[in-house]
Amino acid sequence: MPAVFVHGVPDTAGLWGPLLGHLSRDDVVAVTLPGFGCATPTDFNATKEDYVDWLIVELEKIGEPVDLVGHDWGAILVQRVAAVRTDLVKTLASGSGPLDEEYEWHAMAQAWQQQEVGEQIFSALLAQPSEARAEMFVAGGATSDLAASQAEHLDERMGRCILSLYRSAVTVGAEWQASVEAMDQRPTLVMWGADDPYCPPRFAERQAERTSARLVVFDECSHWWPSERAQETALALEQLWTTV
Repeated sequence: MPAVFVHGVPDTAGLWGPLLGHLSRDDVVAVTLPGFGCATPTDFNATKEDYVDWLIVELEKIGEPVDLVGHDWGAILVQRVAAVRTDLVKTLASGSGPLDEEYEWHAMAQAWQQQEVGEQIFSALLAQPSEARAEMFVAGGATSDLAASQAEHLDERMGRCILSLYRSAVTVGAEWQASVEAMDQRPTLVMWGADDPYCPPRFAERQAERTSARLVVFDECSHWWPSERAQETALALEQLWTTV
């Protein structure tokens, strides 16, 4: 039974590299979402439903329930998959991706959701050298190594996928929260940065209560806890997996 890791925006599977190095297990799969440093399937529109359907297919290929882990948009996707395909998920760990009807998208997400405005933002971002993009990502809370990777992999295709994803998810909390509340209980972990500028820790508390999860909030940590707190995250995950 492998552990499957699902990244968010604007990352790739490389997000998990530092964390995976601290795990005692090697049966791990870090998937790359379509359009995030790779091609997209034919007729893939990059909506939230498309990504959920794609992830379900990837998990079905494994053939047994997995330890499922998600960060940021990956957290939203793994919660939804665990709710609608409970047979695919043995344990669930996620964070910094609130699936909550009370959550209001952060300012940049709201800008991306506006037609033409989002396109202008990505056009301006891609016109800058990679080093300048990396500096912006560091200012947003990413570590320097992660920011360099984000800047390197960001391209027009990823930008289009991000815009489509966010525009499909204006009311994702209202649409999907109830299914998470009603899903079968399983060993569950919620992880969050205490200083997350995009989604305050109160949403971590609400998510943990909703899913009867253990809650870990990393002090002096921004949004990207898989990178900022790789060793502590690995420890929390292995504690989750040994409870089964």
